[in-house]
Amino acid sequence: MTVTIGRRALLAALGGAAAAWPLVSRAQQQSATPVVGWLGSESREAEDLFIVPFRQGLKEAGYVEGQNLAIEYRLAEGQYDRLPALAADLVRRQVSVIALTGLPAALAAKAATATIPIVFQIADDPVQLGLVASLGRPGGNITGLTSLNVEVAPKQLELLHELVPNTSAMALLVNPANSVRAESNTREAQVAARRLGLKLHVVHASDEREFDAAFANLVQLRAGALVIGPDSHWRSGMRFPRSVRIARSSRAAV
Repeated sequence: MTVTIGRRALLAALGGAAAAWPLVSRAQQQSATPVVGWLGSESREAEDLFIVPFRQGLKEAGYVEGQNLAIEYRLAEGQYDRLPALAADLVRRQVSVIALTGLPAALAAKAATATIPIVFQIADDPVQLGLVASLGRPGGNITGLTSLNVEVAPKQLELLHELVPNTSAMALLVNPANSVRAESNTREAQVAARRLGLKLHVVHASDEREFDAAFANLVQLRAGALVIGPDSHWRSGMRFPRSVRIARSSRAAV
């Protein structure tokens, strides 16, 4: 049986999971008010898509920011190489728990501390990536939620193939800054493309300049459709609508 949960419900559950850690006891050891450290990969505008339901989950567990809980925000603004330093800053701040979404932030937090509790929400297999020992018994100082959507890109390929059956080539947009996700998405999408008899062009972009250059090549590649990998960097804020608009201008289905 497959169970589907919406993003807001998932993030609210993450807030509840964060509250389930011994926040009060850790706070008593450090300060009067529990402090949650939020480690984000994107801008505040993009992160609010996750932060708002996360705070709702905390509220349902009895914790309200500004009343009996403080949240320290550390945001990488799309520059994933900043995440290790931001995670280290939260560790120096001695927050009660670190909460985050996305694989790059999870890897940075895990590398930064083996003692402060970490609660994550990712779309990858945390066991395969070495984040936890097992799904049932994660062990250590890290736990969380996963939607395991590595197969999203292959499914998108299949759907686009049905929508534009006459195309023989498609493109896949991945973010090389999120190397683990980019490699897994590329690998799975290439398998699906071979099965469908399609030529797959993998397009890399990690910033706005590379983004524009990648789309400029779509026409030359003669890609009849574009798959945007399940990476929060290109699916957050205004980037996703913009990518759809540009892709359509190049006559590629998205």
